Amino acid sequence: MNKIKLKYPPGDFAIWMIIYIELLTFGLFFLGYIYSRRADVELFNASQLLLDQRSGFINTVLLITSSFFVVKAVEAIKTMELKKASKYASNWLLSAIGFGGIFLVIKMGEFISKYQDGINLSTNKFFMFYFLLTMFHFLHVLLGMIILFNLYLKTKIQGYTKEDHRGLETGASYWHMVDLLWIVLFPLIYIIR
Repeated sequence: MNKIKLKYPPGDFAIWMIIYIELLTFGLFFLGYIYSRRADVELFNASQLLLDQRSGFINTVLLITSSFFVVKAVEAIKTMELKKASKYASNWLLSAIGFGGIFLVIKMGEFISKYQDGINLSTNKFFMFYFLLTMFHFLHVLLGMIILFNLYLKTKIQGYTKEDHRGLETGASYWHMVDLLWIVLFPLIYIIR
């Protein structure tokens, strides 16, 4: 009987050090936001009303779906015959990259809209946090897409197998962290009043 040996956390140990540092960094930003919000709830609530919740919600769905696609890519490599696995995994990764790209386009549209309305980092504390947090996250999505693209290229040439897919799991772990950060960021910035 073939048993699959599960190793946790998945991927390389170094990526988990990076993930923990990133989560700590964002966590400190989140705490700063919460502390500042408590000092001026009315300003934060009024400023939140100027954000497009629909765009934030669509971006949430896009990132959650792209993470699902990455899970399907890893699953394909772990469970299918190599040639078929590489085809399916590369298609799933390409879809995840596409959804990440749509996320960036929507977010860029939000940034441009705010700047056209005369809103920037120095408008008030809420928008300082909004731009710092969402731009920092934007850069993480961009880096994650570069990582996914490299995984896609290696998957296309059958570079991952059932026995050797650690690199794929490493990149997938980073992408899931990016998704997790947005899942916290979206309600914190766009919804909670």
